[in-house]
Amino acid sequence: MDKKLIIGIFIGLFIGLLCGVSTINATVHDEKMVVSSLPQIIEPVNLDQTFTFAGEVMPDNFDTKERLDRELSVNAYWQSSTLLNIKAAHRHFPIMERVLAENGVPDDFKYLAVAESSLRNVTSPANAKGFWQFRKLAAKEMGLEVNDEVDERYHVEKATKAAAKYLNQLYKRFGNWTNAAAAYNIGPTNFSRILKKQNEDNFFNLNLTSETSRYIFRLIAIKEIMKNPNQFGFYVDDFEKYAPLNSYEVTVDTSVNSWGKFAQEHGTTYRMLKVYNPWLRDNKLTVIKNTYKVKIPRK
Repeated sequence: MDKKLIIGIFIGLFIGLLCGVSTINATVHDEKMVVSSLPQIIEPVNLDQTFTFAGEVMPDNFDTKERLDRELSVNAYWQSSTLLNIKAAHRHFPIMERVLAENGVPDDFKYLAVAESSLRNVTSPANAKGFWQFRKLAAKEMGLEVNDEVDERYHVEKATKAAAKYLNQLYKRFGNWTNAAAAYNIGPTNFSRILKKQNEDNFFNLNLTSETSRYIFRLIAIKEIMKNPNQFGFYVDDFEKYAPLNSYEVTVDTSVNSWGKFAQEHGTTYRMLKVYNPWLRDNKLTVIKNTYKVKIPRK
């Protein structure tokens, strides 16, 4: 083959490749057409609206708007974490919504669990654990069982009930839900001291450390994104979300020597038993007076 022809072919292929990379991509999702020559579109978040948390309106001034702008931008473009939160919410929010409603706590507080743990049973550097990030002493004060074999901070329903009890206490002490959320983050003793020192009674007027100063705005941002994911570029169909765990309960009122054997006897595996019951922290359970409800996966 002629050498010039070969060179011409390679040049043509190279130009075609470049054109292919820069070709405008069109994506259609839920009847929305996004056209761009870039992998994503970065746009400012619309701040020209009223924002609330737990029914309480965020003050409308440049300071609050800029602080919220930071949290909306950070969470909107923290794609992997936000996407997983949206998926996990489909599994866990129904439980939290029911428990919060039963205990008179505004529904928006389910987003506090997202901020605290990304809806995972994680452990913090301060050794706070579970979706609601309780430390051991606080968990016991709120009625949770915590020992080597059982840690109900990992029990989503019971931990949510404990969080609701704690939030109600904070609301009564500090007068509104915004202050209650801030006190949840920084601790009621510290929050009370700061209010007194700065002669204020409202979170939005306080000068705080970076983490707590950002906290309420982060809750509002998480709420806005998770309630309106499409507006922030997140498209997740229902079948892509994590399904609620389908199970039935078995009452355990005697000691269990081996959860592995217990799992086999109930037609499941040790792994699945722990997935459905993360509050079981050992391979055994000593029962003296208590009874426990253990979830078994349905086949």
